[in-house]
Amino acid sequence: MNLSDIIQLIESVAPLTRQEAWDNSGLQVGQRDMLVESVLLTTDVTLPVVQEAIDRHCQLIVSHHPLLYHGLKHIVGDTEQERCVMAAIEHHIAIYSAHTSMDNYIHGVSGEMAQRIGLNNYRVLVPQDDSQYGLGVIGRYDKPIVFEHLLQRLKTAFSAEWLRYIPPVKDEVQTIALCGGAGSEFMEQAIHQGADVFVSADFKYHAMQPAVGRIGIVDMDHWVSEHFTRDVFHRLLEGQVSTCIAQTDHSPVHYY
Repeated sequence: MNLSDIIQLIESVAPLTRQEAWDNSGLQVGQRDMLVESVLLTTDVTLPVVQEAIDRHCQLIVSHHPLLYHGLKHIVGDTEQERCVMAAIEHHIAIYSAHTSMDNYIHGVSGEMAQRIGLNNYRVLVPQDDSQYGLGVIGRYDKPIVFEHLLQRLKTAFSAEWLRYIPPVKDEVQTIALCGGAGSEFMEQAIHQGADVFVSADFKYHAMQPAVGRIGIVDMDHWVSEHFTRDVFHRLLEGQVSTCIAQTDHSPVHYY
């Protein structure tokens, strides 16, 4: 299968026109006419991930976070980023990233979060110009659940080591807003749309304070909130090309 055909499959739901202005989703390394037989799926592109692609004879790495956010002034191997580029080129491995292009797809990152906690009836929280694209999602359970049970669902669904939270106004919650990655800036939209709880990552302390008495907040590790994007890629490519999830893809953050 040509790389261009794989890109077309991904961009059929996560077109680059939907990415945020600051982002750099898309083809990072490689040529569109490359032949791809096997794809390695990952959250981040690191040297261990590139080496795994080499060892598993994968011609393409598809990642959520881009390897290249900004232009490189030189490629001499001084940084891990440069060494990743060098190794990929040396071994004829292409790298494609779908970051905010996938974040903005309703059934992408945030939609996958919702499905994993059993919240199937959801819509975009901060829409772009139609209901299918935008950041975050919001939906309702058929019946209210105890907030502690929601915490248990989140911890289990995302294999989270920890969750930080602000308790909701009421102990039972029903309307849940979620945003994969760093979404604290959308708290007010979640409140305005009637969410009982807003789930996201990377909340600063002072960003959580205004939630007290207004909305429940659940904060989790950034990587934990997005690592299942690999499964979204797998479903998109399943039956078209061989895929495998990177075993070396781990959060760089450790907890003591």
